[in-house]
Amino acid sequence: MKTLTRFFDRLVQRYLPDAFLFAIILTFLVFIIGIIFTDSGPVDMINHWGTGFWDLLAFTMQMALVVVTGYILANAPVIKSFLARLSKLAKTPAHAIMLVTFVTTIACLINYGFGLVVGALFAIHVAKQVPSADFRILVAGAYSGFLVWHGGLSGSIPLSIATPGHFLEKEMGTIPVNETLFSPSNLFIVAALVLTLPIFNRFLMKNADPISQDRSKWTVPDDEVEHVQEAPRTPAEKLENSRIISLLIGGMGLTYVVYHFATKGFDLNINIVNFIFLFLGILLHKTPRQFLNIVTKGVKNAGGIIIQFPLYAGIMGMVTLSGLSEQIALWFVSLANEHTLPFISFVSGGIINIFVPSGGGQWAVQGPIMIDAALAIHADIAKTAMGVAWGDAWTNMIQPFWALPALAIAGLHIRDIMGFCVMILFYSFIPISIGFLLF
Repeated sequence: MKTLTRFFDRLVQRYLPDAFLFAIILTFLVFIIGIIFTDSGPVDMINHWGTGFWDLLAFTMQMALVVVTGYILANAPVIKSFLARLSKLAKTPAHAIMLVTFVTTIACLINYGFGLVVGALFAIHVAKQVPSADFRILVAGAYSGFLVWHGGLSGSIPLSIATPGHFLEKEMGTIPVNETLFSPSNLFIVAALVLTLPIFNRFLMKNADPISQDRSKWTVPDDEVEHVQEAPRTPAEKLENSRIISLLIGGMGLTYVVYHFATKGFDLNINIVNFIFLFLGILLHKTPRQFLNIVTKGVKNAGGIIIQFPLYAGIMGMVTLSGLSEQIALWFVSLANEHTLPFISFVSGGIINIFVPSGGGQWAVQGPIMIDAALAIHADIAKTAMGVAWGDAWTNMIQPFWALPALAIAGLHIRDIMGFCVMILFYSFIPISIGFLLF
């Protein structure tokens, strides 16, 4: 394990480009593969690319707000104090990585956007508490918690097929969450990862290269210094420094949050998470001026997301509109029987996720093929759908798309954590496969 961990870390540090260049290289790769393996020519592939390029604009804004509102909330004094106190549970590097991994995994089970933000923020505080811990591995451990999101309460595929009116309802009906999220196979996978990922990541910390003088490249982000305002002199300045304004608008926001949960139940979607973070941030920073000072500093962290997500939307356009994703799914289906189809769905879902890193988008492409196959060979429909879901979550460990928010908050590059994420990818294959093959 020591040899493999150091090999992948050094390999990635040396050869993996910045996440922006990774997206560009993946664009070229899909363009060439599409020409070779589909009926689409070069002009067709460029058209598919341009057609899909802006399909993730709403999602891009959501994820940019995840980073900005998470940064705002993290720099509120009361939140920094809470995370700092929690981080004191870690006394050694081993404690540090296990604590970060466990907390993030639980947070991602609740909601994936919440987990991404909390994981990165908590890794920062733990790194300050245990300076001898490798910050890169702490952030990789935080990101590894994201593995469980599609088996948790915000999993888009199980929640979608449980909702009346979903696009495959005529073929498969609605599948209640007790057959997906609370099925024996899913509960086993989730429990296995929650309990063993912290231990596995502890060994990653133990077997990584000793931290060298180059650690200066991976400095832990400093606390923001609270801006000291002079006494307001004009009516405009008095409004900007009014606590009453923040209390009123913050109170309105939190009133809506209460109403949302009272009328819709525990619907913790990404929009309501951002809504909570935003209005809590307004309240906890006390005045509009202090809030805006933090916003100005936090927005710069969202630059990578804003510029890279359209590239991934273009990649998704090429993969789906050319029929390449359909060909991959059909090839895997040809290898399956009624017992192995859920596992085959998982593996094929993992491969397709590299090119279509969106749970909902991937289900729209792969779902019809897998459900038709399950109906034809009498395989378990719910388990097959969860196979696609876990495939989508699994290869996120080597797909920078979802790591960008966490990396932006932590101030790292993708190459800093990807070598460790490759090891996590290999390990997590074991419990996920057991869950689909033996349950």
